[in-house]
Amino acid sequence: MNDDYTPLGWSYNPSDWSQRLPIVGLSLIGFGIALYLALYQWRVFETVWEPFFGDGSRTVLNSGVSRILPIPDAALGALSYLADAVTGIIGKRERWRTMPWIVILFGLLVGPLGAASILLVILQPVMFDAWCTLCLASALISVLMIGPALDEMLASLQHVKREWKQGRSLWNVLWKG
Repeated sequence: MNDDYTPLGWSYNPSDWSQRLPIVGLSLIGFGIALYLALYQWRVFETVWEPFFGDGSRTVLNSGVSRILPIPDAALGALSYLADAVTGIIGKRERWRTMPWIVILFGLLVGPLGAASILLVILQPVMFDAWCTLCLASALISVLMIGPALDEMLASLQHVKREWKQGRSLWNVLWKG
């Protein structure tokens, strides 16, 4: 290791606060957007803000796709963003090495949320012939979070692999660093 914080072979620390706080901030913004959309889907709000696409947001948010699951898709998105924020804030600068389990969980939460967001964006014009401004903003946030989160996950996986090859128990490396 270059120091206690930077992974071997890396020029920076992907677990540094300067790397994680932007992701946590984005996830909290995404949480706010998704919660607002979920409250509309639950009929807490009668209307949804849509500055560009007329009735597009209502069309998308009231679609059958948005209600495939027992809870509205925006509520699931809000929960996902909240889980991203919580897993992003846990641990110190060396968490890639000391807490690989939380870093891997963080990456596994962020990645699929981004993929689901891309799919939902594709469905807007294809299935509904409509666009939703806040849905697009949420999708952009999800995509922006993927790179940095997966970067940190890669550093943790490299550490786990290195320790496992040196004969340490995979279980101990994942849970005890």
